[in-house]
Amino acid sequence: MEYNAWGDPQNPPEHEANLVFTRMLSGPMDFTPGILSLQGQGKPIPSTQAKQLALYVVLYSPIQMAADLPENYAKYPKPFQFIKDVPVDWEQSVMLNGEIGDFATIARKDKASDNWYVGAVTDDQARDVEVPLGFLEAGRSYTAQIYRDGPNAGMEGDARFDIVIENKPVTAGETLKIRLAPGGGMAIRLVADKKK
Repeated sequence: MEYNAWGDPQNPPEHEANLVFTRMLSGPMDFTPGILSLQGQGKPIPSTQAKQLALYVVLYSPIQMAADLPENYAKYPKPFQFIKDVPVDWEQSVMLNGEIGDFATIARKDKASDNWYVGAVTDDQARDVEVPLGFLEAGRSYTAQIYRDGPNAGMEGDARFDIVIENKPVTAGETLKIRLAPGGGMAIRLVADKKK
């Protein structure tokens, strides 16, 4: 992410979808997502806010940080909620789908709770991704807190800030279909309902 702030040229939008299938194969790595301002040193970052949230799940980094300035998180409190909620270490990881350099969708289970998190990132192409929820505990209900690219989202200009945040009840037998904008992504927090 530092390279997106200071590098010339910046990392292309497919960079993170490549990392999943290359560098991430050897284990955790240092990465600094969560730049909700989407602004580097004098240049915009080619990403969406939803993709910045997704990177906390897609790229495994158990020593994580909120890399933007505090005033930028204060400006975007709703997306920042995901950063406050997402854990940094996982009990289990499941690759749901993806193609090298194009897109990646990963589910990870929190070590400290029954909650799951899903992240998906794409390259410069918009695409629909399927999120099959078969990894969830059968017979249990969950609330999906979804942070996704909005209908006008994209990796340039004000479109980078178009984000939709919604809640939806889900179970293990369902498949969510979510549209990713060019340079975009989505993040989901799946909160397990209390067992009866």
